[in-house]
Amino acid sequence: MSIHAHVIISNGQSNNPVKRQLEDTLAERLAKVEGITALVIPNLYDLTPTSNTIQRLKTLPGNLIVLTWLYDRATHWILDRNGVLGEFGATELPVDEDLEDEEEYERSDEDLEKHRVADDRPKSDRDIFCLDLRKNPDVKAYEAEVERIVSLAAASRPQELLDWLQGTGTPEQIERYAGMPEKLDESAGRRWYPVIDFSRCTNCMECIDFCLFGVYGVDDAETILVEQPDNCRKGCPACSRVCPENAIIFPQHKTPAIAGAPAEAGGLKIDLTQLFGGSDAVGVAANERDEQLMLAGRETVGMSVGIAKRQDETASGPSDELDELVDELDSFDL
Repeated sequence: MSIHAHVIISNGQSNNPVKRQLEDTLAERLAKVEGITALVIPNLYDLTPTSNTIQRLKTLPGNLIVLTWLYDRATHWILDRNGVLGEFGATELPVDEDLEDEEEYERSDEDLEKHRVADDRPKSDRDIFCLDLRKNPDVKAYEAEVERIVSLAAASRPQELLDWLQGTGTPEQIERYAGMPEKLDESAGRRWYPVIDFSRCTNCMECIDFCLFGVYGVDDAETILVEQPDNCRKGCPACSRVCPENAIIFPQHKTPAIAGAPAEAGGLKIDLTQLFGGSDAVGVAANERDEQLMLAGRETVGMSVGIAKRQDETASGPSDELDELVDELDSFDL
């Protein structure tokens, strides 16, 4: 038997019995799919880069299939920030007909021509397939998608599997490859921090100018990064609202565009706070930041810090598609 992929099931933050039942059933059923191993882990977003679970994920060779209660884009970039790297794997999971499907919009030519941080990265030799557990309650839909992915994956034989086949594996390894899911138990308290989508990020540094809590920094190549994630103020998504490329994700936020739903800067798929408020999204972000400054016992700064450059550019530039759409909505006196 060859191992084509490793399936990772991330527990949700809540103890909802329906969610737990789906996770447990999927772990049991998927572990029996030929050509994979199944691993159940704590909530992916809550894990730290030094956690035992993340360290374990970094050792897994070959393709990964990750099932979470998060948008696919959020899952991919949470893994990326923790050093679990790979290319986006194309998925075909059907969305339940009772759930609202997400419309797809093409990027504009101008948007496609922008240089992104991900453009400078070397290509990975493996794919990561992210499946949102909210899309379909049917276990069979996930089984079918996992089987489809496995059927297309190139065969790989991790050394642990070879050891087992040769009779030298440990009992833990034998259980793992005998159709049984493995579960990693690790305490992981709830966290709140931004995740950067480097396939959208242009390294404009507006987030580091805007955030006054020391969350962002730069690496040796002067590329933006989330340097101190736990400095982030719980529940505050303000920096996401001012990002011109919709590259900052807060995976647990209730607003889809902020939580990592498909979004296109320069296209029609935009955050509703921007759609119905125009440039007031920046004002909303400034107010959210002021609230957090006050809670931290610091002076408020309003619109005077970190957003002046963007305001100037917006004022001097010609009207774009978004401006025209907002003007049209205003005429309806909504």
